[in-house]
Amino acid sequence: MFSFFKSSYSQNILTEVDIHSHLIYNIDDGALDIDNSIQLIKELYLLGYRKIITTPHISEVFPNSKEDILNRYNILRYELLKQNIDIVIEVAAEYYIDEYFINILEKDEELLTFGDKRYLLFEFSHFTPPVEIESLIYDIVLRGYTPVLAHPERYIYWHSNFENYKELKELDILFQINLNSINGYYNKNIQNIVLKLIKSGMVDFVGSDTHHMRHIKNLKNVLSTSLYKKIFKYNKVLNKTLLETKVRPQTSKVVAF
Repeated sequence: MFSFFKSSYSQNILTEVDIHSHLIYNIDDGALDIDNSIQLIKELYLLGYRKIITTPHISEVFPNSKEDILNRYNILRYELLKQNIDIVIEVAAEYYIDEYFINILEKDEELLTFGDKRYLLFEFSHFTPPVEIESLIYDIVLRGYTPVLAHPERYIYWHSNFENYKELKELDILFQINLNSINGYYNKNIQNIVLKLIKSGMVDFVGSDTHHMRHIKNLKNVLSTSLYKKIFKYNKVLNKTLLETKVRPQTSKVVAF
């Protein structure tokens, strides 16, 4: 399937698994509709990805229910099958740490995670420093989840002191960097921090954080750089450990086909 496509980038990819994207249609600031979802997934396939764990936002701004996410995920998966697109797609979520998340956590609801270790992808505000991080991580771990911080390089309030990142790692937080950070897509300061994280061996996962075609176009450039290869030289990246991992059963009503 897709044998009629040729790509000069697929040979450069060093992991076939993407763990951070926004490909569920019309649910957050990612894919606009199902056609857009399919377009983005095709492009990721052409780059060499063979498994995508897509992660819609869950927050006060995007108060998506688990049921709605799973329903749209199943519709998308069915459409991929109909179009003979040979890629594995699973779904988790990117949780924004706010009162909405705290309420979900306190209710002890089953969260949308990925992998056998129940990796929980979460993010903070990009501009306001979080408080009581130790307590938050304790509660996450106590409930059996493994915390994975999305794009730590993008939190500008930690940029002035790299020791902040070392302290976070001491809490056993795993770091997922955005691949588009390494060539300055966001800004130069973010690029400098992500390069420090790479060279310090602090990267656990890499993600595309794909929302739209601009991310894909930049990602094509990233995959051909020597900086991309250095991520895997200096770090034990865990993406490939998820290639054969089966998705955890999710208890929710889903659409029937």
